[in-house]
Amino acid sequence: MGIYLNPGNEGFKRALRSKIYVDKTGLLEYTNSILETEQCCICVSRPRRFGKSITAEMLVSYYDRSCDSREMFCGLEIGSFPDFEKYLNHYDVIHIDMNTFRHKRNPATGEEVSALESVGLFHSEIIKELKEAYGNIVQENDVDLPGVLTKIGKTAGTKFIIVIDEWDTIFREDKHDERAQKAYINLLRGLFKDSTSKFFIALGYLTGILPIKKYGTESALNNFDEFTMIHAEPLMEYVGFTENEVKDLYQEYHMDFDEAQKWYDGYTFSEGIHIYNPKSVVDSIRRKKITSYWSRTETYESLKSYINMNFDGLRDSIVQMLAGARCKVNTETFENDMTSFSSRDDILTVLIHLGYLAYDSTVEEVYIPNPDKPEKFCIPSTF
Repeated sequence: MGIYLNPGNEGFKRALRSKIYVDKTGLLEYTNSILETEQCCICVSRPRRFGKSITAEMLVSYYDRSCDSREMFCGLEIGSFPDFEKYLNHYDVIHIDMNTFRHKRNPATGEEVSALESVGLFHSEIIKELKEAYGNIVQENDVDLPGVLTKIGKTAGTKFIIVIDEWDTIFREDKHDERAQKAYINLLRGLFKDSTSKFFIALGYLTGILPIKKYGTESALNNFDEFTMIHAEPLMEYVGFTENEVKDLYQEYHMDFDEAQKWYDGYTFSEGIHIYNPKSVVDSIRRKKITSYWSRTETYESLKSYINMNFDGLRDSIVQMLAGARCKVNTETFENDMTSFSSRDDILTVLIHLGYLAYDSTVEEVYIPNPDKPEKFCIPSTF
């Protein structure tokens, strides 16, 4: 096992050891259905504290061929599917947390690496571990990760699962570093979109807050299927906790579901599926108190900066929503980055992806989802 290549199943074991765990392994049936197909690359974006990292650990633990995860999964939902063992611990897995890469420190200086250097580390650190596993194929002078994976795929016939958590870190934290962003997108294209990637990709799974960056109207990785807070179908139930899951939890822990529903039931997808924020639900049970938890994950200053742009009467729209109204929004113009804002709709759309606002796709309206969010908007006259 390595740090990035086949890291094992300890990450997901920690989730299963937790006092409160909601089984979302049914997602694996979907990913099994797209392995090594034209649809094998997906990006699942959702706000902070919606279980992105746990889901990434689940995928790693299930597919990683360096460990035996049968006992972990056989009693969970995926264990009831016919192809459960067919893909279990069957692949080489590369697992990256881009946030960790971005904040590594240079051992010589102790200073945090730049965004561009973090992309270089992505190449070099993975290649280093691949050389240990495939020393007869990977050479000392190999520096291009997609090229190395292509050689391994063509020579050894190995297919990889590549899971990138916090995939959008550079686009969120290095908003104006176009050089680093270009290098990063080129790396992702080489891993998932280049004509040679078919030799080594079994599944590409990106997860983060933002959908994939657009250039004009087209995604930089237009071969990805994207599942977002705007269009989650058919994976809506894996965005967060469903209403039935929350009811069961509150019954188990002898707490008032009706009160929790007032606070945490804010996101509604097609087919009438209501989604609750996992962070809020779990913390309310652990602390035996129903109050705002999710909104403490980000400061007001970051939200205020968007509202202060005040495109096309944005502040008026926020005031209306604070009073319980809904507002029409066109979500298609947003370029899925943190700098290309040109309209009220762009700001409202980014607030949907950040989780502050919810979206009703049937009528193309945006609204404040529940009492767990409005306090972040309620700073009088400083907008």
